[in-house]
Amino acid sequence: MRSDVQRPETWRRYQKKMCHNCLALCCALPVEVTAQDLVRMRLLTEFDLTLGEKHLSNYFKKQKLIRSYNRKTEKFTLAQRANGDCVYLNEEKRCSIYDYRPETCRNHPRIGPRPNYCPHEAKI
Repeated sequence: MRSDVQRPETWRRYQKKMCHNCLALCCALPVEVTAQDLVRMRLLTEFDLTLGEKHLSNYFKKQKLIRSYNRKTEKFTLAQRANGDCVYLNEEKRCSIYDYRPETCRNHPRIGPRPNYCPHEAKI
């Protein structure tokens, strides 16, 4: 059975070696980030945080980097490309901001829709 990123029951139990030959299907999942993640990603400075979430949300929507902001959780959802991929996924299906990636990505697959499982599909 093939993995389907939209159906966690089709995912495989995660093993670290999976990442070496992966199509990065996890990078098609919505990514929620905090303001501190945006600082780490070098999209904001600490000073920018003083401007308030509404200002930041409007700015990022114009830049097409943020899809939405949830006031209740105080999290932003990163924008995705038309095909569903993360905007930071490069042509080789690798993260172009790996060293600066948000906590959600750092903790995958320990957290997420199906903890300790991954929608892994190997590159052919």
